[in-house]
Amino acid sequence: MGIFVFLPLVLPLTAWPVARLAEQRLHPRTATVLLTWVCTVMALCSTVCLALLMVVGTAQLPGNPLPDGWSDPEVRESVPRHEVAGKAAIPALLAVVAGCGRALLRHRRVRRRAHAALRGLPSTQVAVLPDTQPYAYALPGGPRDRIVVSTAMLGCLASRERRALFAHERAHLAGRHHRYLLLVQLAARANPFLRPLRTAVAYTAERWADEAAAQAVGSRKAVARAIGTAALVSRPTPAPTLAALAAPGPLPRRVAALLAPAPSTRTWPSVFTTAGLALWTAATGAALSAMFSANSALTLLLLLRTATPL
Repeated sequence: MGIFVFLPLVLPLTAWPVARLAEQRLHPRTATVLLTWVCTVMALCSTVCLALLMVVGTAQLPGNPLPDGWSDPEVRESVPRHEVAGKAAIPALLAVVAGCGRALLRHRRVRRRAHAALRGLPSTQVAVLPDTQPYAYALPGGPRDRIVVSTAMLGCLASRERRALFAHERAHLAGRHHRYLLLVQLAARANPFLRPLRTAVAYTAERWADEAAAQAVGSRKAVARAIGTAALVSRPTPAPTLAALAAPGPLPRRVAALLAPAPSTRTWPSVFTTAGLALWTAATGAALSAMFSANSALTLLLLLRTATPL
């Protein structure tokens, strides 16, 4: 296998071009789904690779509970500098587990506290909290999905902008955007090279909701004004895995996109255009990178299985 065993750790770098192009050229819904799957697959492959490198690098240590066959010279020779790689993989894997664990715990804790704060309020989809701080976000889970908005936020918006706000948050709930945001958040914790994809998905998920709100309200300018107003007065959401009208994502780009014509619902641009050729090339490279990552991890896994005594 040689140096190729390390491919799953660095191949996420090849997904950066498709992330940028997907933001610009694909419909936000398609871009969100595509980038989330690419990000998740690459994160899983890199994590499996770390675990297998740790096994190969530490199998020959005395007193370990691993099968004796995993310390055979043939297995160790499959990984360059297996001792260094194996020992380095231990803190790296611990950091991945700890980072993902913290992200999951924070996500659950924030959602639990948010639902607890709504107890005693009418069980409607929109929960209006009397608060001087302006905020609004989509809160999934619990007895039912809800939209949380403060009286201060409602006071900052005109009637049509309120409709845009509610349509935006309903789009987040209907599209289950919190799942995409959570997956890319965990993937970025598993491999720091995937952080640009996490940022891209956070942006495209907001753009997805923007377009849905514009279609529901019937005015792209009303949604753009609602976004701009909310951005000036609102505070961030309790967690990066909860979606909101004014965050995350570059606000000027979102407003500019809403002031432009609606994006085409066509899944992919034609390969015979410049943008289409660039996007198809980048997407193919990302798909091949994900495939090579999975192949490297699977090959090392099969090697260990073969070396396991019956």
